[in-house]
Order: sequence, then C-alpha cells, then structure tokens
Amino acid sequence: MSNQLVASHLLAPAGTGSLDAYIQEVNRLPVLTLDEEQDLARRFRDEEDLDAARKMVMSHLRFVVHVARGYAGYGLPLGDLVQEGNIGLMKAVKRFDPDQGVRLVSFAVHWIRAEIHEFILRNWRIVKVATTKAQRKLFFNLRRQKKRLGWLNQTEVNRVAEELGVKPEVVTEMESRLSGQDIGFDMTSDDDDSSYVAPAAYLEGLTVSPHDAVEAQDWEDHHHNLLFDGIGDLDERSRDIIQSRWLMDPRITLQELADKYGVSAERIRQLENAALKKLKARFEA
Repeated sequence: MSNQLVASHLLAPAGTGSLDAYIQEVNRLPVLTLDEEQDLARRFRDEEDLDAARKMVMSHLRFVVHVARGYAGYGLPLGDLVQEGNIGLMKAVKRFDPDQGVRLVSFAVHWIRAEIHEFILRNWRIVKVATTKAQRKLFFNLRRQKKRLGWLNQTEVNRVAEELGVKPEVVTEMESRLSGQDIGFDMTSDDDDSSYVAPAAYLEGLTVSPHDAVEAQDWEDHHHNLLFDGIGDLDERSRDIIQSRWLMDPRITLQELADKYGVSAERIRQLENAALKKLKARFEA
C-alpha cells in the first residue's frame, strides 16, 4: 500500500480486517527526525505546503493508534476511536509552531485525546453523562479511579473527591451516571421483568383523543352508577338472583337458586327476567 493510499484512508476503516491492515501499514511508515519535522512544519506554516502537512500527519498515525487503544474500555469500536484521533492529529498539525521547542508528538497528544473524549461522551450513552468542562474532566478521571476501586463507598468517594479537587456529592452524582444503563425504547417480546417500563409506554396514544377518552370514561361511569342504583332498588331476592346470575364467577344455575328459595327453576327465570326489565328501563329513561 503506497503512502498516498494510506493518506486517503486517514480515517480508520470500520471493518476489523481493514483496521488490522491499516495498523500494519501505518506502523511501517517512517518516523520523522527532529530536523525533518522542523523543516516540514516551517514549510507548511510559511508556504502552506500541504504535502509537508501530509507527511507530518502520516508519520504520527501510529501514535494515534497507540492513544486510541488506551480508551478501549469504553466499549466503542477501536476504528472509530482511531478515526476521531486522526482528526485531532490533523488539527494539531494545523496549529503546530516549530519555534516553540517541542516535538509534534508532545503537542498533538492534547488534540488527539480531546477529539477522542468528545466522541466517547457523544456515543458512550444515549443520554449525555457529562456536559460541562468540569463534568467531562471528572468523567474520565473517575473512570480511571473506578478501574481500581470498583463500586465506591463513602470513604472512597471522599478520597476521590480530594484527589480530583471536587465536592463528594459531585463524585456521587457522576458515579450514578456512570452506573446507569440505557434501556430499549420498546419492550422486547421476551422481557419478563415486570418492573421494566419501556419509554414508549409513557408516550401519548394517538388512537383516541383526550376529549374522546374522557367522554367515554364519563359515559361508562354513568352506566355503572345506573346499574348499581337499579340493583339497589330491587327486592332482596331479585337482587340476589341478579348478582348470582350475572355478577358472580362462576355463575349460579337456575336450579341452585330454585333449591335455595324452595321454588321451581322456571319461577327463578321469571324473577330474573322481571329484574332485568327493571334495570333496562333505567337505561332507557
């Protein structure tokens, strides 16, 4: 693979095989000496020589891979981390001043890490865990602390807060953010956890308007009131027949009620029909 082809793929390939090949190729690229780096940097700064900038970027691609591997614990693809780091490297080359007396690798590490940090914060969780500059600093420092400490007790919280120069409650809040989990928008069909409530369950249903839903509920409540008021006005035996035949599960048979009251099953049927007519009349009034 030529240098020009590698340059056209500065953003790391997504596929695992392609990424491995990319890493092998960038490791073969020559490392610049101090004099070469100084000469290229001045050519780019003073003459806007893009070929000089390209050579500086190419010689430091292996360093980006090295930095990106340090962030593998966040569960994001290494290729994406390398891609973002390469963007930071190119920003560093653009701003590099060879007269400051430092090597490009020392200057570029800040820009490479800054781009990788931004990418992690954008993609590690659906909901951002750090929004301010102080929270971002705490996020990465606390992640490193947690690799050693695991879950933090109060003593450890106080110690981390002292080490990082923040209040203990700030550490506790970030700890809770780091410990949180993203959940699916919809309930999965094989999820048998009754405590799980998918976010979609909180959305407004569009099948029925709020006005129609309230009206339907009011109408249902009105019918229930009519029904139970009507049952309350029946005589005791008719009320027992209606409740036993229509409001109990399992329903009592006509013969069981006939045996209870010492009458025929036909008589129970007649009393039931009469009671139902009285209740129906309430709804038709």
